[in-house]
Amino acid sequence: MKVVISAAGTGGHINPGIAIANKIKEKEPMSKIIFIGTKNGLETDLVPRAGYELKTIEAYGLGKKITLQNIKGIIKTINGIGQAKKILKEFNPDVVIGTGGYICGPVFLAARKLKIPTVLHESNAFPGLAVKTLSKKANLTLVGFKEAKERLPKAKKVIVTGTPTKIRRLKLSAEDKLKIKKELNLNPDLKTVLIFGGSQGAMAINKATLDFIIENPNLEFQIMWAPGPKQYEIIQEELNKKGADINKIKNVRVVPYIYNMEEALNICDLVVSRSGAMTITEIAKVAKPAIFIPLPNVSQNHQEYNAKVLVNVGAAQIILNDELNSKILSAKIKEMMKDKAKLLEMGEKANTVSIDNVEEKIYEAIKKI
Repeated sequence: MKVVISAAGTGGHINPGIAIANKIKEKEPMSKIIFIGTKNGLETDLVPRAGYELKTIEAYGLGKKITLQNIKGIIKTINGIGQAKKILKEFNPDVVIGTGGYICGPVFLAARKLKIPTVLHESNAFPGLAVKTLSKKANLTLVGFKEAKERLPKAKKVIVTGTPTKIRRLKLSAEDKLKIKKELNLNPDLKTVLIFGGSQGAMAINKATLDFIIENPNLEFQIMWAPGPKQYEIIQEELNKKGADINKIKNVRVVPYIYNMEEALNICDLVVSRSGAMTITEIAKVAKPAIFIPLPNVSQNHQEYNAKVLVNVGAAQIILNDELNSKILSAKIKEMMKDKAKLLEMGEKANTVSIDNVEEKIYEAIKKI
């Protein structure tokens, strides 16, 4: 199979594309796969790191206001259609796959002109503008959540496949959990709250968490907190100002970034995080309850819709970003952590949203196209 995958911008768009590529290669080792992205996004790092060739074109998201910069972006994106058409003509793929984002626009328009079959994948519960528009003509649209299918009534064809993730639910014995907690420098006897804001960190979550741990020096549970590499030193300085050493806070473990996220998710009792599509997918996969603080001011407020996927099955609670402070965060965490049976019940409810054999389902759907 010869495949072009258009993916750009964030890991939420690029990583599913890489996972799909890896599955195709696993099934058909002789397949030829290239990616189309831009020179500005994470794809310039993630795609070559995964072992795939990246071709770049000009493509920009549409701003909400009419500005000179927005108009220039539109003109460059239109030019990107011609650039994409040239790449597709040279490579001559059997199918073009897009995993959301503005890059899909010019690539899919070029594919249509060349009569190449197209497949979309949407990770979010609320599909973005590009997917809503392109799904009307795409041969097939694959979605991560059933809620997304309901919001694409004009799509040509939609299948709920789930979103690919490397995270798995581990079957851990008491001894396994003890070992992992020791590796993470956690107390093996205490329940654990895992707090993170994504690879870039989340300032609002970090501020509330910092105040929370200062105001609550005698917690009956422990916190593992990843404020993000860019904000770690800021947090360290703020704690110093308050007379606290970042490495010596009782029952609190602060790290810039969690590299072994699969283990951390599997041994924790409660997650506090943003609600990107990948985070929702991972939390559902490992069967954990959550408190979500959706990122505000993003396209169609999709993070709040993502969070509601788990809220609606009784697996999570939401604190809106504008309402977040240490007292509200403290009250929510303490209320949930005092009832272990309830936490386990919520976790199993989260798992009902998870879909098995995601990559296999996506591969089979693409093969039919």
